[in-house]
Order: sequence, then structure tokens, then C-alpha cells
Amino acid sequence: MISSGLPHTRWRKSSYSGSNEGNCVEIADLHDHIGIRDSKNPASGHLTLTRQAFTTLLTHLTSRR
Repeated sequence: MISSGLPHTRWRKSSYSGSNEGNCVEIADLHDHIGIRDSKNPASGHLTLTRQAFTTLLTHLTSRR
């Protein structure tokens, strides 16, 4: 699901992002879900995943290193 808004949500930039303003994502704890957005364009909305789907995504991404 893609949505926008959530003005009081605390977004956290990935620790792998660095300061070079490259391809960065931010995540937020949305209680039962996790929000993911582009740090360069936060007004464009965010992707909302269940915690299980987020865990599956991270497992897949880290296994491909």
C-alpha cells in the first residue's frame, strides 16, 4: 500500500545510507506495520508493509550480499 501523510511519524534513515545523498531509504515504526520511503522525496508517499513482510524483505536482501 502506498500512502502519504503521517506528519508525526518518526522516520529513521538507514545506517548504510551515509552522507553522500545517494540511494537512501527511511523506515518508520507504524505500530503493526513498517513504513518505507525515499529519503530524497519523502512527500511522494511511503510503502507500508506488515512486520512479517518487512522481515521477509530484509532476509531476502541480506541473503543476496
